[in-house]
Amino acid sequence: MGSGNGFYSGAEFNFDPKWLVDPNLLFVGPKIGEGAHAKVYEGKYKNHNVAIKIVHKGETPEEVAKREDRFVREVAMLSKVQHKNLVKFIGACKEPIMVIVTELLLSGTLRKYLLNMRPKCLDMRVAIGFALDIARAMECLHSHGIIHRDLKPENLLLTADHKIVKLADFVALVSSVGLGLESI
Repeated sequence: MGSGNGFYSGAEFNFDPKWLVDPNLLFVGPKIGEGAHAKVYEGKYKNHNVAIKIVHKGETPEEVAKREDRFVREVAMLSKVQHKNLVKFIGACKEPIMVIVTELLLSGTLRKYLLNMRPKCLDMRVAIGFALDIARAMECLHSHGIIHRDLKPENLLLTADHKIVKLADFVALVSSVGLGLESI
């Protein structure tokens, strides 16, 4: 069933049109990451540097339906939850391909940052700041009935000044409260 905005779901999906991305204004650059179900590229949207996540459609009709459902849930959650310690959601589109656009953080993951510091240790104040950032991000998600399910250093991105940690990779989220969504 269509919702009138390019998104489809088994149940009616309410998506604020302000989050709809015009795919004609997206310019995809080099690949910066890859997962089992999507690739992430550096790109531009309306002359702003962004991260563009392109979700694979799937091979079989069952796989296509499952990935579309996960995509719809991820977009619903990203569009409803904004916080300084969550990667900023810019928008999404489903056609001609499933795309999620977020802020671009090129400073890398917390894992890469920690590995590059070796053999030095992280300063205690910096470590406490990072821990508080992660706790604030998780508290924000939990207050909206969202469980991340994949909290790890690879899903924590650093701002350019290496002072703030932002939680990413919302595909692993589960929500059963507040957004009217079922668990994955």
